[in-house]
Amino acid sequence: MFGLLTPQTRYVKVFINAFRQTNRCVSVSRPSDEYIRRFISENTEITGEQSLTPELRLRLFTPNCRFWRERPELWPFDDPYWAIYWPGGQALSRFLLDHPAVCRGETVLDLGSGCGASAIAAKLCGAAHVVANDIDAVAAVATRMNCEVNGLDPPVCLTDNLIGSQLEGFDLILLGDMFYDEALATSLHSWLDRCIKMHGTKVLIGDPGRAQFEDHSIRRVLHQLAQFELPESVREENYGLTCSRVWCYRPKL
Repeated sequence: MFGLLTPQTRYVKVFINAFRQTNRCVSVSRPSDEYIRRFISENTEITGEQSLTPELRLRLFTPNCRFWRERPELWPFDDPYWAIYWPGGQALSRFLLDHPAVCRGETVLDLGSGCGASAIAAKLCGAAHVVANDIDAVAAVATRMNCEVNGLDPPVCLTDNLIGSQLEGFDLILLGDMFYDEALATSLHSWLDRCIKMHGTKVLIGDPGRAQFEDHSIRRVLHQLAQFELPESVREENYGLTCSRVWCYRPKL
């Protein structure tokens, strides 16, 4: 996703920190999509039934996967945040599936899309056009593969950093697990204000209660729409988090 997502998942934290602390063998040139697809296929597992959205199937890292225990210096890409179904994204996707009218017929941007679950949910709910945006090119390939697993045509996948850009043409922006850093939260706050005031864009945020989100001034302009109890397996993998929420962004106009 954009920047470095501070992991709150116990096993995933150990897993990803290992990559950060090791000199990885990253290719100088970007590998082909065919290579990335083959690598993802061979090193992830199709799962999702233990999440808030059991109807969605996603290629994710599980303890059954090679790189859950492999030496991290053998990992050929950037940190694999796309391979985790984070709690905020789970809540956001669940909310869309429960309330399909929210995005039906709309042009939707899934910002920091990761595995693409929220983009997939928007497509299933009848969005007219969906764009999945993540600065990691591997995440874009993973999103297209996850769409195929769910029998969907892939969304448009963009890898430019759109935060701060003059964004037009989107009715709805989705952000799952993006408020993990105070500086990023402040940047998002300012940018989302402009998107809403200039273009009337709707914004939905999914977050499981991270301190950087709960303590930020952005909370004053958010209205809670839903709260979901996390499945037991997700609770066990997270540091004391028992639920995840969806918020509607309502700035002072």
